[in-house]
Amino acid sequence: MDIVRKINNELSVAGQITPEQFPQILADGYKSILNLRSPDEKGWLDDERDKLEFLELRYLNLPLKVEEINHQTTRHVLNTINELPKPALIHCDNSIRSAVIALLYIATKQGITFEKAIELTANLGLI
Repeated sequence: MDIVRKINNELSVAGQITPEQFPQILADGYKSILNLRSPDEKGWLDDERDKLEFLELRYLNLPLKVEEINHQTTRHVLNTINELPKPALIHCDNSIRSAVIALLYIATKQGITFEKAIELTANLGLI
């Protein structure tokens, strides 16, 4: 099972979550799941959407590759996160993309410009 890391009261991040984790995700009070993976990635879980929606969790898949993290694509993802019921769990394959997106979301919510947030994230070695 992948480790779920709570960033704040609104967001948590993880690598690929497993069906064994779904009941705990629900029990932990998550209201939505954002999957940043593409269906062509190794380890993609084909029925993730169906199983999570069966548990009445809001589920979105917005494939995002690290090299695609730019102002336009990231702004779309950040706007989507803003609309999700909270708390939300963002996941990818190894939690790097999800951590980058969560940090960018928090930074922009705190009034940091997108460019500065990208710089800070790059300084952490995440992109």
